[in-house]
Amino acid sequence: MALREIRTEGDPVLTKVSKPVKELTPRIEELIDDMFETMYEHDGAGLAAPQVGILRQLVVIDVGDGNQYVLINPEIIEQSGEVTDYEGCLSVPGMRGKVKRAEKVTVKALNEEFEPIAIAAEGLLARCIQHEVDHLHGKLYTELVEGELQNLEDIEDLEEDEDSIHGDT
Repeated sequence: MALREIRTEGDPVLTKVSKPVKELTPRIEELIDDMFETMYEHDGAGLAAPQVGILRQLVVIDVGDGNQYVLINPEIIEQSGEVTDYEGCLSVPGMRGKVKRAEKVTVKALNEEFEPIAIAAEGLLARCIQHEVDHLHGKLYTELVEGELQNLEDIEDLEEDEDSIHGDT
C-alpha cells in the first residue's frame, strides 16, 4: 500500500468524467488499498479515484459505521427527501460549505470482489455517496454550496460558541 497525492481544486483532472472500471485487475485492487490508506491518513470519510489522479469510476467510503465501502461504477438509482448540511472535501482542504443533498439514496455498484451490490443509505453515508459520485462526473461540492465557502476553523469556533450558549460544553 502507498499514500497517493490528493489532487486539489484547480487540478483539471477533478473536472473530467471518469471511465467505468471494466475488470478487477491487480492494479485496481492496489488502487483500492491505496485509496483507503490515503483517505485515512487525511481523516476523510470518502475518496474518489479522480482525487488521486485516476479517471476511473471507483469510490471508497468509511463513515465510521463499522463498514468499509468500495463502490465500482456506482449509480444512484433512487433518492428521496432533502437535507442541507456542511460538507468538506479532501480536494478543497480547510473549507466547508452548506450543500443540499437527498436525505436517502440507493446506489448500485460493484464491490471489491466485482460483485453487484445495492446499498440503501441515509444520513452521512447517503451524503458521502452523493459527494463521491459527483467526483466521478467531474463535479466538486463547491458548485453546489449555498452561500459562501467557510474556513473550517471559523465553523468550529461558531459551533463552540453555540455550545457554550446552550450549555453543551
